[in-house]
Amino acid sequence: MENRIASYTIAELAVGLRHDQFKITDLVEESLQSIERGNDLHAFISIFSKESRQAAKAQQSLLGNGYDLGPLQGIPIAVKDNIDDTQGATTYGSSIFGGHQVSQDALVVNRLKAAGAIIVGKTNLHEFAWGGTTSNPHYGVAKNPWDESRIPAGSSGGSGIAVAKRMVCAALGTDTGGSIRLPAAMDGVCGIRPTLGDLSIDGIFPVAWTMDTVGPLCSNAEDVEMLLAVMKGKLHSFTPVRPSNLTGLRIGIIKDYAITGLQAAVRTAFEDALALLQKHGAELVVLPLPGVEEVVNAQLVVDAVEPSAAHYQLMRDHADDYGADVLSRLRAGCDLTGVEYVQAQRFRLRFRQEMEQLFRQVDVVLTPTLPFTAPHIGATSVPISDGSTVSTLSGNMKYTAIPSMSGVPAMSIPIGFDQDGLPIGMQVIAPAHREDTALGLAKRYQQLSEFHKRLP
Repeated sequence: MENRIASYTIAELAVGLRHDQFKITDLVEESLQSIERGNDLHAFISIFSKESRQAAKAQQSLLGNGYDLGPLQGIPIAVKDNIDDTQGATTYGSSIFGGHQVSQDALVVNRLKAAGAIIVGKTNLHEFAWGGTTSNPHYGVAKNPWDESRIPAGSSGGSGIAVAKRMVCAALGTDTGGSIRLPAAMDGVCGIRPTLGDLSIDGIFPVAWTMDTVGPLCSNAEDVEMLLAVMKGKLHSFTPVRPSNLTGLRIGIIKDYAITGLQAAVRTAFEDALALLQKHGAELVVLPLPGVEEVVNAQLVVDAVEPSAAHYQLMRDHADDYGADVLSRLRAGCDLTGVEYVQAQRFRLRFRQEMEQLFRQVDVVLTPTLPFTAPHIGATSVPISDGSTVSTLSGNMKYTAIPSMSGVPAMSIPIGFDQDGLPIGMQVIAPAHREDTALGLAKRYQQLSEFHKRLP
């Protein structure tokens, strides 16, 4: 049977459904069977098989009678399990909330459903979305679809797996310090963190209130764009961005930072991507970014204090029900002082101003998404090209902290593979509220390459 989810974009699937080339019931059944086949990867916490099949039949009947619900009609989509959905339990990746039923959908889920999406299940995540591995002690250690001995990253690891294996056409994730972009890079898919505050996070369990965002993971930039538009409420006013005309596009490369402290394969893939863009007319501008060396440490403070505040009472009441890694970080966050938190937030304000200044000189900034490819499950450090090692925690944040702390949008797209066949991602950082710039460049790069089409 043809794998339509792997073969077509969402827009192409929509055309096929409306021209009766195949049926919604076929597409949803394909998704559910793929989820079942990949069950050992622990991508899902809940699967809505019965509900999805019923919705598919109902939507097929509506479509056959001329009722068009919207651009996502009949499209199977997954939702990270820290995002409220009334179809089943919303666990937040914790045993504390194992049977937790919510009374209403998160706004972004409501908008997907209003556009016709069929939510087929809730994806696995690092407990309470606070970690970068998705090694969940309650719902299973998630495995990278390219090498099951390695992590899929986190905290939206289940969503990354589900898209990489084409179990679904798209999946929602959340991103505080990199939790969409990291799985996108390690799992070989596309994912975007939108401008801070542009999308409602109502109905999403908080990690760090001043940093949390929600966004889609998809196999290609076109689908990311469509999902993002629907999530923003642009149900009937969506106009696709044209792929960037690279001629004269000013691409910023951060001096003494973008290509240092990397694995050799990551550096090679990144330099090859830059060369391809430059060949087609882009201008590379190497420039400094004051404060970039301190951005990870500042994020570590904010991303420790705010979760500890959010969990303070819950942790006191249910300490024995937390996973060991999350509990230890929560307790460490409680030990940080108000002075340290205020200093980190003051740094963040200055750093945001530095980014605004940077974007007066360039149109977009490119970095690797990560300095390394997917580590082995349980690894706490990773070797890099100079013979030294880097902590997986600080390495995860080296590049992703730049947009996380400045609030600007950033997207990860596949740009190659290492010697072990593991995906490599590139981070496309755009000015605030200019997701269209990131999407335009991503679309153009994907016209020039086919890394996003590779399947595990």
